[in-house]
Amino acid sequence: MATEDKNRATAAAILPLVGGAANVGSIAHCMTRLRLGLHDRSLVDDEALKALPAVMGVVEDETYQIVLGPGTVARVTPEFERLVAEARETEPARAPAPAPDEPPTADDLAAQGAAIKAEQKARNATPFKLFLRRIANIFVPLIPALIGCGIIAGLNGLLVNLGWLPAVTPALAAMASGFMALIAVFVGYNTAKEFGGTPILGGAVAAIIVFPGVAKIDAFGQTLSPGQGGVLGALGAAVLAVYVEKWCRRWVPEALDVLVTPTLTVLISGLVTIFGLMYVAGEVSSAIGTFADWLLSNGGAGAGFVLGGLFLPLVMLGLHQALIPIHTTLIEQQGYTVLLPILAMAGAGQVGAAMAVYVRLPRNESIRRTIRSALPAGLLGVGEPLIYGVSLPLGRPFVTACVGGAFGGGFVGLFHQLGDTVGSTAIGPSGWALFPLLDGNHGLGSTIAIYGAGLLAGYVAGFLATYFFGFSKDLLTEFNVSQEPPSSTVAATGGHRTPTTPASTTPHNPNDPDSPAKAPAGV
Repeated sequence: MATEDKNRATAAAILPLVGGAANVGSIAHCMTRLRLGLHDRSLVDDEALKALPAVMGVVEDETYQIVLGPGTVARVTPEFERLVAEARETEPARAPAPAPDEPPTADDLAAQGAAIKAEQKARNATPFKLFLRRIANIFVPLIPALIGCGIIAGLNGLLVNLGWLPAVTPALAAMASGFMALIAVFVGYNTAKEFGGTPILGGAVAAIIVFPGVAKIDAFGQTLSPGQGGVLGALGAAVLAVYVEKWCRRWVPEALDVLVTPTLTVLISGLVTIFGLMYVAGEVSSAIGTFADWLLSNGGAGAGFVLGGLFLPLVMLGLHQALIPIHTTLIEQQGYTVLLPILAMAGAGQVGAAMAVYVRLPRNESIRRTIRSALPAGLLGVGEPLIYGVSLPLGRPFVTACVGGAFGGGFVGLFHQLGDTVGSTAIGPSGWALFPLLDGNHGLGSTIAIYGAGLLAGYVAGFLATYFFGFSKDLLTEFNVSQEPPSSTVAATGGHRTPTTPASTTPHNPNDPDSPAKAPAGV
């Protein structure tokens, strides 16, 4: 009961600070964030939100995102939904609570980080990047099932290797494999939903791909295999189904719509899927797996260095979302993705950089307090509080954090080249939270040791790079003070001073539909 009260109290504290129930248009959550579609962004009190003990940070994207952390967000969201519903029933026209005269002082770096995020978001609103976000919206809702099934698969593998509970392991194998066997159906359902079609029709067309009966069909001179084309084929089939359905809605008479439209949608899309998409998507999927293996087997440390070092900038540019279907394809093909453990090293570099900032600013209690509160989440792969609250607004520490990620990625890539593959059976977690999902080709002990050593390399490299190169003389002098930074202070970027922009004045995107797309944690 105490836990429920705590979650409800957190929800109750958040609601007035986002403008009240009347200002909330949509509510959703992903692994770590409460995602709100707001009618009026100007009613949000960013600083007071960041000051709440349960809030790790805020990020403005297509939805307003409040970082609460894994586990907590799944418990707070239902309470928040109940409070909004109750408020609308009892006081539907009540005005939002006014902000207090003296809101809690927020760290200036967090405000500057929010401003940078808003500016970056505006630059990222290109058609290509918006398309990538829609693709991510399809796969992100699948992450909880991928994590759960991945952990069960790891547990089952451990029990099989130890020879324990032989009567139970077949059941665990079924639990772990059932979702992956039908993942194409879920991708088809989500794709149709995201692109404005009937979700169940998208799922129905995608189900053709995994139906065992396709093994009796000959296409392009070869017999099809169940699952050929995988999630990429399902995505393409469902998109096609959406366009066929919309065409039918325009031309089929209303009286016949309920019979003709679903039939033509499944028939036309299904035939194209069987005699075209399954073959093409199968070739593309095979090429992705082959290229990933070739890249790390031949590029090794160099490829890992580049991937680990560039991942944080990719996130800032919004290009990381293109990797989500690639991860999913690799998991479907090989049982794990070899890319995620390398990309997760970016978070290790971030943690090492934050530790160096903590050491280099012994007299700035405000920044050190932010690091102390955000570091546990960073170790578990939730990097937003450290990125937007510390390293990004400081400038140089963000670059040195990338250096740490590069060394960690190079370490893991080197071992892949030497024949020790490290993979993840799911996407989403990183940092220490990825340990239960690790898999490889030389036993769990070896895989865990390599990944753990890679994290250590990332921590150390990020720390050393930031300690020695993360601060200019002026920047170090400005921030190494023994007092709380005033609300009108300036934030420095790369040793140059720029006016701090309050988070409450960041640009507002008029598009408010809920967007669960975000790179899985650590991504």
